[in-house]
Amino acid sequence: MAGILAWFWNERFWLPHNVTWADLQSTEEAAFPQAEDLYLAFPLAFCIFMIRLLFERFIAKPCALGLKVQANGPQKAQPNAILEKVFTAITKHPDEKRLEGLSKQLDWDVRSIQRWFRQRRNQEKPSTLRKFCESMWRFTFYLYIFTYGVRFLKKTPWFWNTRQCWSGYPYQPLMPDLHYYYIVELSFYWSLMFSQFIDVKRKDFGIMFTHHIVTVTLITFSYVTNLTRVGTLILCLHDAADIVLEAAKMANYCKCQKLSDLLFLTFAVVFIVSRLGIYPLWILNTTLFELYEALGNFPALWIFNVLLIVLQILHCFWSYLIIKTAYKAISKGKVAKDARSDVESSSDEEETVPRSKASHSAIATNGTSGANGTNGYLTSATCSEEH
Repeated sequence: MAGILAWFWNERFWLPHNVTWADLQSTEEAAFPQAEDLYLAFPLAFCIFMIRLLFERFIAKPCALGLKVQANGPQKAQPNAILEKVFTAITKHPDEKRLEGLSKQLDWDVRSIQRWFRQRRNQEKPSTLRKFCESMWRFTFYLYIFTYGVRFLKKTPWFWNTRQCWSGYPYQPLMPDLHYYYIVELSFYWSLMFSQFIDVKRKDFGIMFTHHIVTVTLITFSYVTNLTRVGTLILCLHDAADIVLEAAKMANYCKCQKLSDLLFLTFAVVFIVSRLGIYPLWILNTTLFELYEALGNFPALWIFNVLLIVLQILHCFWSYLIIKTAYKAISKGKVAKDARSDVESSSDEEETVPRSKASHSAIATNGTSGANGTNGYLTSATCSEEH
């Protein structure tokens, strides 16, 4: 194991020429990022998750009820042992042949059986109350950490001049505020990595999971190799759009349609400007060109930049979905059908709902911020059908 770790943390791979890990050991004169600091993220991630549970129960839920958010889930299907066995053990979407067989067995008409399966699928959807509480938690965290990041960064020289990210690298002392910012962000994304399996499941689960892995990897290796200055810029930039997104979702769950649509369009502008404009021109420019000019080339830079480019590819994918939805919102006067629902991908809607009742939209995401994941990105769905 020691040999594997020594090979993995080879200094010639991770550090510039003539720099060793011993050079970056903390002393009484200066503190530098240490790999063992990252162990703090695991107990802190658990604490953040517990805080979330308390927040959702004692703060978000009362707020939701006060705002008249619907507390009940979809209508439950009537108990039927035969249909339940087919649903759980065979298929949630029976074909015509199976429907006819069940119809004869139960002496039900086919349409009643189809309705039962729709209701049973919809029964697994989360309630609007649960989704509101989840969004309020994310909104509160993103607002806090973004505010903290802006207050910290506006006092730093690299916020105003990205070349300062590389001035004196890698011998840049670790500031206490920077250490706190990094560890809290990493802990939050570790908590998302695990809570994602019990949160409201969405159709882009795989993409979001990839996003979280890239985010945690970037935060971890940028900390260990002391690329923290540019890391703080990435974290702060990606948190901005998520605040507006979660606010839009909460407005939608409260049935504040006009406010929801306005916030969605605001989110679309903030997301596209920050992820397709500022990110490549500000972040990728400094990591691809200014970093090379200041330090030359070493292998870890390729890993770092490849991960940043993967994030940009995800930005482009989500921007496509957002532009598509925004176009529908502008052309039709409302946010229309979503390319990505915030309900389970296996769920479907009650076909008997009249289209005239599907008048308002739902904003959906998995939430993360870019390097955060960034949690996820928005498209909308007709409220009366999916919510």
